[in-house]
Amino acid sequence: MTIAVTGATGQLGRLAIAALKARGATDLVALVRDTAKGADLGVSLSVFDYHKPETFGALKGIDTLVLISSNDFNDRAGQHRAVIEAAKAAGVGRIVYTSILKGEASPMVMLAADHIATEAALKASGLPHVVLRNGWYTENYTGSLGLAVEHGAMIGAAGEGLLTTAPRADYAEAIAVVAMDPAHDGKVYELAGDVAYTMAEMAAVVSEVASKPVAYVTMTEAEYAKALEGFGLPAGFAAVLAQCDAAAAHSALYDDSHTLSKLIGRPTTPMAETVRAALA
Repeated sequence: MTIAVTGATGQLGRLAIAALKARGATDLVALVRDTAKGADLGVSLSVFDYHKPETFGALKGIDTLVLISSNDFNDRAGQHRAVIEAAKAAGVGRIVYTSILKGEASPMVMLAADHIATEAALKASGLPHVVLRNGWYTENYTGSLGLAVEHGAMIGAAGEGLLTTAPRADYAEAIAVVAMDPAHDGKVYELAGDVAYTMAEMAAVVSEVASKPVAYVTMTEAEYAKALEGFGLPAGFAAVLAQCDAAAAHSALYDDSHTLSKLIGRPTTPMAETVRAALA
């Protein structure tokens, strides 16, 4: 079975390729915009760009397509629909798609819209598919811990909302599991970490690891958006991130099904472990 992964040089894509190799997949194709950046992946490379239909010929001969959602928010749903249509025309056997936790029920309305539209396009295509509704990556928070430690504060709009995050590597393992087994076709999996925590609890872990007091400072959605703009983010993207964080205060990032750990056959990686790795 030939498995292809889109966005294979991205943060999740690289880990998905590694997880597939670790589980014994041998006929792998990394779909990348720049083959030079994928030379270290150790698998076959094909040029593929969501924005360039002329590259969609790379889908021919693919049995399973892992469609990692685009990180380009300019008509992302349109990009996904074009790939799904091209996959069907090319004879791709099945698609694994990385969606968002809770799907159409997600309070993260701004971010979820593209995923909801993509899930609908998958259903309409008639192709066998699996939907992996990924929760938040723990790295979404740990990526900026250096600044948080420096200033003694983590900021956000999540309030006391419970989060069940997991690192990208855990979600990548789930990709590998379902990509290699068609028995998962037709399933929609809600994926999240095993152990819930609040941002204040994460800040306490950061304080302990860094040996320096770090507090969690809760802001309103508007205040947080303005702060993100101050860090250099475009206003539109800052608004999306702030809305997502505010939605986390209302359980947008909480799931207690333990589906992710069941899929990968082990407990998800604790938040504290990812914090320690980030601050090492």
